[in-house]
Amino acid sequence: MRYLDRLQPLALLVLRVVLGVIMIGHGYSKVFGGLSHHVQFVSHLGLPGWLAYASAFAEFFGGILVIAGLFTRLSALAILIDMGVAIWKIHWKNGLLANGGYEFPLALAAIAFALLFFGAGSIAFDSIRKGSGGGGGGRAKSKAG
Repeated sequence: MRYLDRLQPLALLVLRVVLGVIMIGHGYSKVFGGLSHHVQFVSHLGLPGWLAYASAFAEFFGGILVIAGLFTRLSALAILIDMGVAIWKIHWKNGLLANGGYEFPLALAAIAFALLFFGAGSIAFDSIRKGSGGGGGGRAKSKAG
């Protein structure tokens, strides 16, 4: 089963694409047309209104960056914080599996958590930006093998 280790960059790509597409979908309406409503919603939760901008940015632009594998760890951290706040302020009261529960944002937070620690992998702009294999998400390869 060691051949599966060679597929780790592909697995990280799949995690990035899934997380990114979902986050872009959630952030799109906030960034394009619904930002004032999102500011009011965040303020209604008892949080400073300016956090709505950070939330929308983390979701939409963070999703784009995660898919591209560019500044992946920073973007994953922003998404992780965004999902943590969403669980805390919106979904926690509904329980894990109830309608509006925290099951889905928890899964997204777990993906972001994994990307934060593993990095984007070698199929990413981070890898190109930092040089071959510099994007994290894999074992260091020796010249011999």
